[in-house]
Amino acid sequence: MTDREISSTRLPLVQRPRRNRKSDWSRRLVRETTLDASDLIWPIFVIEGEGRREPVSSMPGVFRQSIDLAAQAVAEAAALGVPAVALFPNTDPRLRDETASVALDPNNLVCRACRAIKETAPDIGVITDVALDPYTSHGHDGLLSGDEILNDETVAVLAAQAVTQARAGADIIAPSDMMDGRVGAIRSALDAEGFQNVQIMSYAAKYASAFYGPFRDAIGTNKTLRGDKRAYQMDPANTDEALREVALDLEQGADMVMVKPGMPYLDIVHRIAETFHTPTFAYQVSGEYAMIMAAGQNGWLDEERAMMESLLAFKRAGAAGVLTYFAPRAAELLRDAK
Repeated sequence: MTDREISSTRLPLVQRPRRNRKSDWSRRLVRETTLDASDLIWPIFVIEGEGRREPVSSMPGVFRQSIDLAAQAVAEAAALGVPAVALFPNTDPRLRDETASVALDPNNLVCRACRAIKETAPDIGVITDVALDPYTSHGHDGLLSGDEILNDETVAVLAAQAVTQARAGADIIAPSDMMDGRVGAIRSALDAEGFQNVQIMSYAAKYASAFYGPFRDAIGTNKTLRGDKRAYQMDPANTDEALREVALDLEQGADMVMVKPGMPYLDIVHRIAETFHTPTFAYQVSGEYAMIMAAGQNGWLDEERAMMESLLAFKRAGAAGVLTYFAPRAAELLRDAK
């Protein structure tokens, strides 16, 4: 085209949004949402033994680790700026029973891991999962009578479990069971034992999702779970119900709330953050992680870009932070980008 032809095609625009996107420095200058290592919580899986590191086959790059290796890995994550880790045990099947008795053992895998991590990396927060599924022979989050999950009886055990974990040094108790009334019972039990400063991060909106499969593989409940969890986890079709659940948990003493899974439920994250203006977290669950890793390893997408874009999406939706298996890797990339 000639100069005259080019000139004649120019549009008489006053507003040209692309001006702000023309260069890297300009894009950074007008960026609305940022991601930092402080936004990341790292879920880790612990197993018995010493010097043990087992790959989780359905989660490339994720391992079950013995307590000594887990404590070392947590210290490395802390050095990258990751502020907290969440502990999940793969309990020896021989210790699992109908009543989840090992959940109340002060020397169980989680309690020992908690003490070791606090000794090795005292400045990182330790979040412990309060639920019975890693300890029950039937794989459910609560006590079972026939086919019924017993709510009130389960809550009594959960409150005792929370106190046991607090005594081991847990900074944040995270009930993931979805029993009615458990946050209030846990808060009362913690306060009665002098743990007023131990925080509660409630899995307030936890859905009965298909995205949990690799996690159940990692903690060893895929083979033990009888039936499904739809009688207590939320229906994926519901949004207003999530707001009711959050309201109840906040009234009962939750300091923070969580949405699980993450990316398929960004609308839930946004509604909760906008409605309650309380610290709202999202869990980028095992199935989400596995999809990104599998697609990246097959060359179907840029793995690192997809990872960072997915984490930024949580912040854009209103999440205060994200539980993600990508945490150390993302923190390292964020550090190197500075």
